[in-house]
Amino acid sequence: MADFVVAIPARYASTRLPGKPLALLAGEPMVLHVARRALDAGAREVWVATDDARIAEAVSGLPGVHVAMTDPAHASGTDRLAECARKAGWSDEVIVVNLQGDEPFAPAAGIRAVAAALAASEAPMSTLATPVEDAHTLFDPNVVKLVRNVRGEALYFSRAPIPWHRDAFARSKDALPGGQWLRHIGIYGYRAGFLQQIAALPPGGLEQIESLEQLRVLEAGFNIAVALSPEPFPPGIDTPEDLERADARMRAGR
Repeated sequence: MADFVVAIPARYASTRLPGKPLALLAGEPMVLHVARRALDAGAREVWVATDDARIAEAVSGLPGVHVAMTDPAHASGTDRLAECARKAGWSDEVIVVNLQGDEPFAPAAGIRAVAAALAASEAPMSTLATPVEDAHTLFDPNVVKLVRNVRGEALYFSRAPIPWHRDAFARSKDALPGGQWLRHIGIYGYRAGFLQQIAALPPGGLEQIESLEQLRVLEAGFNIAVALSPEPFPPGIDTPEDLERADARMRAGR
């Protein structure tokens, strides 16, 4: 198993669900469940990168978990992780898995897989994908799709259905023709030194068009290794309805 650390960006402000990291699931803050997932995956260190003392307090009693108090003005989670990496003192080659603070059901195998994909690649960054199973998902602009090259590296990420099957989609968009489409899973692995490079890059044109931060990396000429997730990766929590379903699931022990 690849040696890795996990960093969990967890800011208090959220447009759709304010205070999301502290939202209760089965009576405990969400960020606490996420940190446990990281520990269960075998991370050498787990850090919560936050801008709020209440979030820091929520994980303060969990053995093996550290807190980096970061600048509340950061524009992205990646910027927050870059500051966390500096405060943690990681060497440039340390593998850092970015586990979002709203992923309380992230499978341990998936966390390990994104670290292993980076360890096996010369790319400075890695992520996961899973096959698209229905046409509705493929054409949903809220679902990010991607295509890979023969080395398993990302060629492009898009909210559009890529690749576009010219002949089949001209006939119908109600069913998937033969072929494989991939849905992006928003978990990333980075070399710690590369986090500093990303934070120094200006936003790219493609990133701004698609509103996808990972396109900044591709547009700047860097590779992203993409592995298939070994297990289903439940979606994160973005809305009060998501939170209600997650709470019921957690209380049912699933």
